[in-house]
Amino acid sequence: MPHKYSTLKMRQIHRNPNQPRKTFDEDALKELAESIKEHGLLQPIVVRKVEGGYELVAGERRFRANELADNITIEAKILLPEGESEISDMDSFKKAMAENLNREDMLPLEEARGFKKVLDEEEGATPTSVAKAFSKSVQFVNQRLALLALRPEIQAAVDLGHIGTQAAVQIAALSKDNQKAVFQDWKKGDKNDNQLVHIAYAMRKQEKAATQDSMVDVDEMTPEEKAERSRAQAKTKSDLDAIEGMWALLDSIGKADPMELALALAGEVGKRLEQMDRVADVVQKARFQLRQAKAHADASEIMVNPAAAAPDLVAEADAVLAQLDPAAGDAGPETQAEPAPAADADADAETEAAPAADVEPESLAEPEGDDAEPEAAAEPVAVAA
Repeated sequence: MPHKYSTLKMRQIHRNPNQPRKTFDEDALKELAESIKEHGLLQPIVVRKVEGGYELVAGERRFRANELADNITIEAKILLPEGESEISDMDSFKKAMAENLNREDMLPLEEARGFKKVLDEEEGATPTSVAKAFSKSVQFVNQRLALLALRPEIQAAVDLGHIGTQAAVQIAALSKDNQKAVFQDWKKGDKNDNQLVHIAYAMRKQEKAATQDSMVDVDEMTPEEKAERSRAQAKTKSDLDAIEGMWALLDSIGKADPMELALALAGEVGKRLEQMDRVADVVQKARFQLRQAKAHADASEIMVNPAAAAPDLVAEADAVLAQLDPAAGDAGPETQAEPAPAADADADAETEAAPAADVEPESLAEPEGDDAEPEAAAEPVAVAA
């Protein structure tokens, strides 16, 4: 796009009302202001000509820091229209989005609302075209859009960094009442992001099973079905007890002297190591399945009765959101935008995969302990970015 450079007076420049980024770190702004005082503005802001002056297109952070530095002028790159076509509001918005996405850290919900605005207002826009425009994957765009289905208080927790985006995507697939239930449980402080991902995923599976009448209550089972379930339960518990009984054998090998082991297994060390690797692999898989089972058990305790009308947290949500964005405080859960639909049929099948919340998070790293970092569970398979 054609442009020219000029030094403009600060009072000539108007803020962009559609600036996609609303939250700025005040300490970082002060640091940048001090740097500008010392070294000057190293990169000009980007503006476009509008009635009554210029409108900021990109460089909101630099503009604010320049104000803090008490400068009355600023270096600017002025975008010029091509031929008779003016620089549209959408063009300006997309340039501002691109700068913030690729140079500064935007809040996840700011990104989501920005993508949604382009999808809603740009003719023919799809998640695929949006991803291409901002040099992001379609997975990333779809994940951010999914966050718009979250209850406001959970959106606030995500923007504050308390809940990771991957866990939030899984929660977003739940009903509003179950979103509230898992959020209330999370507030107890004993769940990390890894656990939250699995619990929310398990809740989603249980929601689906309930709607498909595939979860049979014990009271509804026939005597034969009850007997079969009892036998299965007894066998599973017996198998796990037997595995526990092998602990002493494994412990003795673990404490053995390596040189003594080499002598005792003369000619068979490699073979026995392969044997132990197979055992370790199966144990790891079994441990993962038990962790999944624990997530389902936790989910069952958290799940609300679908027939019960849970009270809404509108007041709490308004208060939290007002701290982040006063304009957003008036939006209740019902007013939150739903995730955008998948792109048109001409988009390739790989990039328009099903929502992440419907994909079992099998690729989550098995944590070394219960205090493993949440990032270990951050990325389920398929469309998780």
